[in-house]
Amino acid sequence: MVDPRACSARVAIMSEWKAFEVAVADGIAEITLIGPGKGNAQGPDFWRELPDLVAEIDADPQIRVAIVSGSGKNFSYGLDLAAMAADFGPVLAPGALAKQRTAFHKLIKDMQSGITAIAQSRVPVIAAVHGWCIGGGVDLITAADIRYASADAKFSVREARAGMVADMGSLQRLGSIIGEGHLRELAFTAADIDAARAERIGLVNEVVADHEAVLELARATARTIADNPPLVIQGVKDVLNHQHVGEVDEGLRYVAAWNAAFLPSKDITEAITAVFEKRAPRFSGE
Repeated sequence: MVDPRACSARVAIMSEWKAFEVAVADGIAEITLIGPGKGNAQGPDFWRELPDLVAEIDADPQIRVAIVSGSGKNFSYGLDLAAMAADFGPVLAPGALAKQRTAFHKLIKDMQSGITAIAQSRVPVIAAVHGWCIGGGVDLITAADIRYASADAKFSVREARAGMVADMGSLQRLGSIIGEGHLRELAFTAADIDAARAERIGLVNEVVADHEAVLELARATARTIADNPPLVIQGVKDVLNHQHVGEVDEGLRYVAAWNAAFLPSKDITEAITAVFEKRAPRFSGE
């Protein structure tokens, strides 16, 4: 399989992004997470750019499939708490009232819009995961249509460890993928699972040897999809999404309101402080 990025004469590079590298060739868009946070952590650039990136892909009639992968050794460490501290700060400050909570509610909904854009994109999205896929990384791949993993991939719905309720879509989408029992276990424990278990519970479709192999598998599947009638593929995705979209949207609205009201706590402040101090958090339940 030819790597589209290797064929510079026929590769179209889209807009410049800070959190992504994007290359398009032969109807396939390859999106690579590049950070700038360690482990492709999702900071302000990621959340600001993702909806616009998907909109640009959807506006290009030549693009029929998209692949999302991570650069370096990992897919994504998830939410970059350190980078997002300034955005979270006002609502976490002592005495935060309606103004701060309203702004935080809008921030959550704006962040949700990028993950939702992946789920609602007119083109099928394939996630090719290697290394760590944590928190927001799981949100991202849960919104994809197909998920593949390398043997070294590890997954964690990690938000409970960070003193928060996951609010970007995992709690709304994972149940239909892996079942309620597995979802509740992963969300309550915030435990790490390896690629083998992820495949057993249906989180990923297939596990292959390494990063290169998972990209090749994703490209091969993307090529097969791109060679099918594009309007039919869009119709299939639309029909499959229809049965879930209302329930997911309602769940996202609910968790955004819940977190705006209840997320501010000593525990989330402790979680952010622990990140800066590079130590394990000590939660008090307050």
